[in-house]
Amino acid sequence: MAHDKQVRIRTDIRPGDIGYLVYLHGVVYAHEYRLDHTFEGYVAAGLGEFAKSYDEGQDRLWVAEKDGYIVGSIAIAGQPGKTAQLRWFLVHPDARGAGLGRRLVQEALNFCRERSFESVFLWTLSDLKAAAHLYTDAGFERTEQKTHQIWGGMRTEERYDLAV
Repeated sequence: MAHDKQVRIRTDIRPGDIGYLVYLHGVVYAHEYRLDHTFEGYVAAGLGEFAKSYDEGQDRLWVAEKDGYIVGSIAIAGQPGKTAQLRWFLVHPDARGAGLGRRLVQEALNFCRERSFESVFLWTLSDLKAAAHLYTDAGFERTEQKTHQIWGGMRTEERYDLAV
């Protein structure tokens, strides 16, 4: 059986995608940042609502696959007032270092421009340095920080904003 070495990005949501992305966020962030099960619950709730209320005019989910497995994701969730939220950006450790993260961020921002959003925001954790670097490279600026007990420890959440 031939193995596909290329990463393919698709935007159709298939049965199993939402659950697998919840799982991936849970195990990757538990391993790398020691986030507990409450983080996985947070991702599950948000992705579940996103899937139920999905509106292709203002929402999009990109799923990156390699060798038949999901290795990354990013989403844009349309918000009121021509604002978009970038969410669920993740690249599996085995798929990092080849530009996939940068490609996903660019796809998401291109969608925002095509859909005439005026601004994009996201929330992340201060520990996610590589992601923050991609965000600032794309023009995002950190606009807010809050440190509190969340997902099994003291964490600093950061908000980034971009005018598109």
